[in-house]
Amino acid sequence: MAPGNGRINANEMAIESVNPLNGKRIKKYPVLKPGQVSRKVKAAQDAFLNWKETGFPERSALFKKAASVLEKKKDALARLMALEMGKPLAQGASEIDKCAWVCKYYSEEARGFLLPEKIATDASKSYVAFEPLGVVLAIMPWNFPFWQVFRFAAPSLMAGNTGLLKHASNVPGCALAIEDIFKEAGFPPGVFQSLLIDSGQAAAVMEDERVKAVTLTGSTQAGKSVASKAGSLLKKTVLELGGSDPYLILEDADLEKAAEICVNGRLVNSGQSCIAAKRFIVVKAVEKRFLELFRNRMMDKKMGDPLQEDTDIGPQAREDLRDQLHEQVLESIVKGARCLLGGKKPEGKGAFYPATILTNVKKGMPAYDEELFGPVAAVITAKDEDDAIKKANDSSFGLGAAVFTKDKKRGEQLAAHRLEAGSCFVNGIVHSDPRLPFGGIKESGYGRELGGFGIREFVNIKTVYVT
Repeated sequence: MAPGNGRINANEMAIESVNPLNGKRIKKYPVLKPGQVSRKVKAAQDAFLNWKETGFPERSALFKKAASVLEKKKDALARLMALEMGKPLAQGASEIDKCAWVCKYYSEEARGFLLPEKIATDASKSYVAFEPLGVVLAIMPWNFPFWQVFRFAAPSLMAGNTGLLKHASNVPGCALAIEDIFKEAGFPPGVFQSLLIDSGQAAAVMEDERVKAVTLTGSTQAGKSVASKAGSLLKKTVLELGGSDPYLILEDADLEKAAEICVNGRLVNSGQSCIAAKRFIVVKAVEKRFLELFRNRMMDKKMGDPLQEDTDIGPQAREDLRDQLHEQVLESIVKGARCLLGGKKPEGKGAFYPATILTNVKKGMPAYDEELFGPVAAVITAKDEDDAIKKANDSSFGLGAAVFTKDKKRGEQLAAHRLEAGSCFVNGIVHSDPRLPFGGIKESGYGRELGGFGIREFVNIKTVYVT
């Protein structure tokens, strides 16, 4: 999953927000100069020295206010997402609801997650304390422009850290709106700030000794770059990267239910999600019937203006991303995949790409080996359960996976012990939940967000020993 960029005018040092529906510029924003960036980093560090001394009740109250602000502004924020990156309105509203949820969740649970843990030793008293690290830089993508920021900010700030956001350059309006939410909720100045900077400037922020850690959600290549830079600086990182989630449809699956879930899983956010269903590994015995159901449900989804309430699939976030996706489809077809549905760029304006199904997908094709970041389903035939598991794990990615079977115990065993991914679901869409840890393995990254594990990523796990 790539962080993405808007139009960056190097001569004017400005970021242009562009509507993917029609290619028109929404607004131009000045890029911060190095001196301005340094002052913001200083403000974050100064704020940290005070913020870390606040108690959980004070932080909790502020996050509950942030949740209220999000709920109050839900319609406006959903519209902003539709304009800047093409998310259908209903999905944008759901995203804001989830942001409010994560704020409330950590406002109530953070203290318990970070209580000192007593450990019996030969000391008179010994325990583990959890102390904030300081300023954390978050480099975030455009596809869930609010959720992916708040799932970082809620646990990190509740733990006592302060945050700096380098958002994707095609959603600068969302970046500034997030900062405004924290301001309106009453957070002290400097606790959370958005930096309108380019990728080169982000590297300089990482180098600042006042920045103690970095979290990135983005492409595998971006993750490698950030990990390399942070490693050279000995700074902690959490990386949530690309994914090519396999959904296994076994011979005893409820095919009607599986087809419905698989379509929704593939088309979430117009197919632009790291944990969207991407590879559908179907046991040969039920492939024909599953494809019939799957195709019919894909055909029912409406592509159009994201501001229309009945739109299921909006435009892709940028035309270059749409064109890259189409090239992956065409190359897969040249190498032997069959196009059962879609596969053609629509005429006219807008970065649209239709719901597409590729069958006969095999190793060596982009649809098998690469992440397809858009509404394209790759169907892979498996001989049996063992072959399905082998093909599911035959990937450089390991973010999420799902298995469909009427035998829940069988499904649980496969999810728990045989599928190689950070989140494995049985008979359901892979999704993130504030109560559960979220993250990947292999080239899908490392570290965890959310739950009790997520809030402990950016703390000093400190041993305290009293003789």
